[in-house]
Amino acid sequence: MEITAAVVKEKGGSFNLQKLKLEEPRPNEVLVRIVATGTCHTDMAARDNFLGSSDFFPIVLGHEGAGIVEKVGAAVTGLAVGDHVVMTFGFCGHCVNCKSGKPAYCEKFMPLNFGGCRLDGSHSHHDHDNNGIKDNFFSQSSFATYAIGDQNNVIKVPKEAPLEILGPLGCGIQTGAGAIINSLKVKAGSSVVISGSGAVGLAALLAAKACSATTIVAVDINEERLNFALELGATHVVNSKKENVIEALQKIEPKGFDFGFDTTGRNDVINNSLAVLKSAGEMGIVGVAEKPLEIEMNGYVARGIQLKGIVEGDSVPGEFIPAMVKMYMNGQFPFDKLIKKYKFEDINQAIDDSEHGRTIKPVILIGEYNG
Repeated sequence: MEITAAVVKEKGGSFNLQKLKLEEPRPNEVLVRIVATGTCHTDMAARDNFLGSSDFFPIVLGHEGAGIVEKVGAAVTGLAVGDHVVMTFGFCGHCVNCKSGKPAYCEKFMPLNFGGCRLDGSHSHHDHDNNGIKDNFFSQSSFATYAIGDQNNVIKVPKEAPLEILGPLGCGIQTGAGAIINSLKVKAGSSVVISGSGAVGLAALLAAKACSATTIVAVDINEERLNFALELGATHVVNSKKENVIEALQKIEPKGFDFGFDTTGRNDVINNSLAVLKSAGEMGIVGVAEKPLEIEMNGYVARGIQLKGIVEGDSVPGEFIPAMVKMYMNGQFPFDKLIKKYKFEDINQAIDDSEHGRTIKPVILIGEYNG
């Protein structure tokens, strides 16, 4: 079938809308008509070829798709034509980590999400000369009018939920909220410091509020974002450009914080949070760091601090994505406040707005495209 997809043709290139041919879904696959797709910094990192592959372009990116099932493969169970779905990260479902409830640490996570093709090396996308186009990004490549996913990473959601905003639950929002709820297991009455007020950090803030944490501190350099964090439920904010972060945090919680969560990947920022944790406090980190992490070992060990790397919020998507939808519908998790919607033809503007901090979470309304 013919589709329209946003194709990146070279490292650092723009997203170009292009007609492509999409194969029929294989037995384990699902064809989804995309209604909307969130954009994420991982799309931008892939556009810039952060993995350094010499053969990564042209490629169809996009990994926060939401849409309606159009076709299901013969071996697919639990999904039917017409179902509303969110597409999330790819995982095999068969390895030790997948079977033990840790699909974000699937043994085949890298090839399923960043390989640029199916595991067997094939492509579902082709140009009109029948040349394969790099695809299968996060097992979906959802910057397109239609996408093919595996039955593992296509998650059914209630039809009464607003499908056009649900895509970010598949990655960015899931990462922040899951870090708080699944990874750190933040409890009612606890204290948490969150570094970075982008989509992931603010999703974590919303989740901490939903968990009834009583002290929620947002740390950032952007005053506008910090004011927004207060609107979303932060009890305190710290501008790290204007204040001594450690001193400011110690004034807020003299006995130390129960939890820390970092989205910046910056060595100095992570160490500021580690310095203000209670003994046996827990710290989660996400994102891509430019430099190795260095910590003051003696104080870290003596206080029994737990530092944990987190992927996709330690989510079991089939359970956690519907749970987030339910929380949203109940008014407990208003992640829609982070979202700004864009037309498909304005995808490059959406990416630019995200990179320059003008928009927290762009969502591309692909289902409205008529080109």
